[in-house]
Amino acid sequence: MTEVSVTKDAAPAADPLVVLENVNKHFGALHVLQDIDLTIARGEVVVVIGPSGSGKSTLCRTINRLETVDSGTIRIDGRPLPAEGRELARLRADVGMVFQSFNLFAHKTVLENVVLGQVKVRRADKKAAEQKARALLERVGVGNQADKYPAQLSGGQQQRVAIARALAMDPKVMLFDEPTSALDPEMINEVLEVMQQLARDGMTMVCVTHEMGFARSAANRVLFMADGRIVEQASPEEFFTNPKSDRAKDFLSKILHH
Repeated sequence: MTEVSVTKDAAPAADPLVVLENVNKHFGALHVLQDIDLTIARGEVVVVIGPSGSGKSTLCRTINRLETVDSGTIRIDGRPLPAEGRELARLRADVGMVFQSFNLFAHKTVLENVVLGQVKVRRADKKAAEQKARALLERVGVGNQADKYPAQLSGGQQQRVAIARALAMDPKVMLFDEPTSALDPEMINEVLEVMQQLARDGMTMVCVTHEMGFARSAANRVLFMADGRIVEQASPEEFFTNPKSDRAKDFLSKILHH
């Protein structure tokens, strides 16, 4: 397989992988996603930023149906999101998710955590699944932790195991919902480095994050959300040097001067 290099500020290509059309979501009276239209191309890295309560995490969670939507459609690789059952389990295998909290099984070893989904959902052979798990743990820099339990690892190590577990399912797209926000500052970079490498390898990624350095260096496109809407979207260079909306200017002035 030949490697394809993606220029950092590439426009969305003609190969859409994730498509949201006119998506709306309410939590009671709160309209958290308002008429969201978004197309993410295969191999594209989209970073979603914005103030707290802007709908970023909800947007991320609707893409693998952890949150249902009230109206509109979401398609992954041309197929609408299934409502429930086996089809939904299959979709979730195609859409890897990494959360703020690591969500590892505490009673299983690191290796078992990465093997489990491969065997249960993908019906992989256990031995092959273990080989793949060890290779992925090496790839994210925790190969020597395979036989430990999650509680014996640092937060940064646990998050890298969570990334390996998602990658083990060969997902078409990876969703990251503030993956470094629960980490101590010195552990943030080790997780971001893994994410940077995934971006370089051509993984399609949607990342909700407060890490502006990551957004600048890894994203093809930055989405700025406020009040449940996508207010602005641009290449990182354009967004950070020349934001168009007053809301984005105000947000950047607050976060970039601290």
